[in-house]
Amino acid sequence: MPEAVAVAAPEEGVEVAEGAAPRQQTTWEVVSGLLTRMFFFWMVMSWMRGDGNKTPTTATTSAGGKPGRNIFPFGAHLDMWVYVNENEQFADAIDEKDLFWKLDDIEFGNWELGPNKDGTFHHSGEIPISEHVQNNGSLFMHAFITRSGEVPFPEQLGGHYQADYVVYRSKQLNRFKKRTIKKTQNLLTGETSTSKELLEHAEKFGNVEVLSHWHPNLTINIVTDQTAWNRANIPAPFNEMVVFDESGSRYQPIVYLNDYWNLVREFQPINSTMDRLPLNLVFQPLSLFKFQMYASQNMRSQWFNFMEEANKQDEDQDAMKEAILETNPYMLGLTVIVSIVHSIFEFLAFKNDIQFWKSRDSLEGLSVRSILFSILQSFIVFLYVLDNDTNFVVRCSIFVGVIIDAWKITKVVNVKYDPTNLKFGFIPINFEDKSTYLESDTKKYDQLAFKYLGWTFFPLLVGYSVYSLLYEEHRGLYSFVLSLLYGFLLTFGFIMMTPQLFINYKLKSVAHLPWRMMTYKALNTFVDDIFAFVIKMPTMYRIGCFRDDIVFFVYLYQRYKYRVDPKRVNEFGTSGEAPEQQPAVDGPAVEVPAVEGAVDGPAVEAPAVDGAVGEAPADKKND
Repeated sequence: MPEAVAVAAPEEGVEVAEGAAPRQQTTWEVVSGLLTRMFFFWMVMSWMRGDGNKTPTTATTSAGGKPGRNIFPFGAHLDMWVYVNENEQFADAIDEKDLFWKLDDIEFGNWELGPNKDGTFHHSGEIPISEHVQNNGSLFMHAFITRSGEVPFPEQLGGHYQADYVVYRSKQLNRFKKRTIKKTQNLLTGETSTSKELLEHAEKFGNVEVLSHWHPNLTINIVTDQTAWNRANIPAPFNEMVVFDESGSRYQPIVYLNDYWNLVREFQPINSTMDRLPLNLVFQPLSLFKFQMYASQNMRSQWFNFMEEANKQDEDQDAMKEAILETNPYMLGLTVIVSIVHSIFEFLAFKNDIQFWKSRDSLEGLSVRSILFSILQSFIVFLYVLDNDTNFVVRCSIFVGVIIDAWKITKVVNVKYDPTNLKFGFIPINFEDKSTYLESDTKKYDQLAFKYLGWTFFPLLVGYSVYSLLYEEHRGLYSFVLSLLYGFLLTFGFIMMTPQLFINYKLKSVAHLPWRMMTYKALNTFVDDIFAFVIKMPTMYRIGCFRDDIVFFVYLYQRYKYRVDPKRVNEFGTSGEAPEQQPAVDGPAVEVPAVEGAVDGPAVEAPAVDGAVGEAPADKKND
């Protein structure tokens, strides 16, 4: 693959992809996201197959059911012709000036050709472009493979033409991408980093426009394969790639115009200042296995294009490509394995969290205010991703989390419909604390914890608000509030876990916590910590990975400090120790001597009491 041509940096205030530019994903996030998408893709495919267990139909004896063979055997000598012009459909007549590259005498199946003896050939040049291409027109590449000495067009180029032995593929070279001109400004001063020219352009034509972009690199792969494909039973994705003749007895070799490794950030916009475009072509043989990998990625792209914008999908693909290119293969393999384990732990934590709240009847020892705050935090994150045009998959996952958190509200407070008592003048829903929360010391400690927390929390919020107003730009007041809350929660939200620590300290118990769910989450956190130092990522992000660890280690210390003590009365008012009991002592009844001042009468026999030999009953003895 040729080296990428340096691309000019985009103008300040301009985003090629729509929405706020996300931070660059780490390898860990990329692999985890890929596994999630693979699982989702598998579910969709399983649902669509439905009758996938049916036995496939046996091929008939008709011509379409016969196995085919490649029109070019190994060792066949081939020529390649590459034309570039503005025509999407290639006509029978061709202008010879459109010929960009002609490669002669390629031996099919020989991997030791070329200057480097690796089967590859390179060609670079420049293409003159017209005013039409400068103004969002398109350029197309037309590639032909013929037998040596033959030509791709009848009665042209002075050679022999045979249509049955001409392989033709075409591809659009430029790519259309959205450019968004940011209409943001400092809410105090009104200043913006976007240039005045861009703002004027946005006023005339809108802040979102589609521009033609160019990448100079492309690889032409010919798949070296002699499989006896059967047209009636050829599997996907080969059924779209393998071209048979009318009889089905012969097929053309797969020619794949490969731009998989062209990253989105390497594309540059085409404008009126350009009169020529660079193009670097590589011809390279490709094994069937590698082609399957490329084809599977193309199928994945087609599936997810209907759920999210192509720009967003391309950015996710780029992150995965960079992870493959820049990460040590052993580390990448380890990352994939640990990512699978990480996903399993994440699912188990989710499952146990649901089970815990589903079976929980008492709120003794639990910080209800922290739970309600986490629900509010999930809702703020959901509003933020909606405001910033995040892709469909992320929106769905966050929305599911919000629904689950909304269900938790019914477990921590009593939700009542009361049209006579409207909240904010129009909401007929009221919330009341549950009795198990009111009748215990938990509420008192919870309120006290949030009182102390407010002394730290709100000054930080005010300081962060001042910083955001002074140094950051926003689209408006609504965007400012969401960005402020989201950024603040992302930075300082972890301290909302501390009220539960305070309640545990006051109750001297941790028996009320969902330890199984917390254990799974802690394991995931520790995995994140390990990869925070192994994988390249920003320093602040590495520091952020350890915030939850500190809180969890405090939880572990409390679990050690407040270990099971059967003599201690817990937050539910009971202990694990049964009253001391001893077996009854065999023997005659003990006669109680007369007490001075007692009423005359017969002697009173004391009944036999378990564990008592003396004069008084056991309950008196324990007083």
